[in-house]
Amino acid sequence: MSNSFFMPFKFLILFIISMILFISIFFIPFMEDSSLAYSPHSNIITSMDISSSGYVWPSPGYTTINSYFGYRTSPTAGASSYHSGLDIGAPEGSTLIAVTSGTITFTGFLGGGGYTITLSKDNMKFTYCHVSPVYIVKKGDPVVQGQVIGYVGPKNVYGVKGNQYYDSNGNPTNGATTGPHLHFGVRVNNNYIDPLTLFN
Repeated sequence: MSNSFFMPFKFLILFIISMILFISIFFIPFMEDSSLAYSPHSNIITSMDISSSGYVWPSPGYTTINSYFGYRTSPTAGASSYHSGLDIGAPEGSTLIAVTSGTITFTGFLGGGGYTITLSKDNMKFTYCHVSPVYIVKKGDPVVQGQVIGYVGPKNVYGVKGNQYYDSNGNPTNGATTGPHLHFGVRVNNNYIDPLTLFN
């Protein structure tokens, strides 16, 4: 009687053991291999439009230009009347990506540019200004085209030594800015060029 009572449990235990063996033999190796499908840079934008010049737009999803390269009326005190880049309208927290592969050569507060990231490659420098002070890259980091390197910063920043930029309410700003946006500058042999020439 007792043997007949335990017979179903023996089958159940054998079934569980065989299922564990089956899963460990056939599924676990595939699960481990699937991790190889991920890029070592999990923060790379994979769907990006590359211009005929080989560059990608620095602010995916945001293409409105609020101020072009060249002479202009200064939008706020401390901003230059000769604009050395493009002001791209984008809300705080918007993603900024590497327009090309290269090396991060500067992160820090840079006067009228506010919090800034500079990406260098050969004789070119790509400057991202008014970015978030919470940096996700640092000087010396190699980056690949399309990699997320930062975010659009806030209008107001606090606790920056020597910051001489303030809004009309007396609050310190992220450089010479009237609101969140990306100022994107390009230098070739240390001379500024119109960034739009890269995106034909």
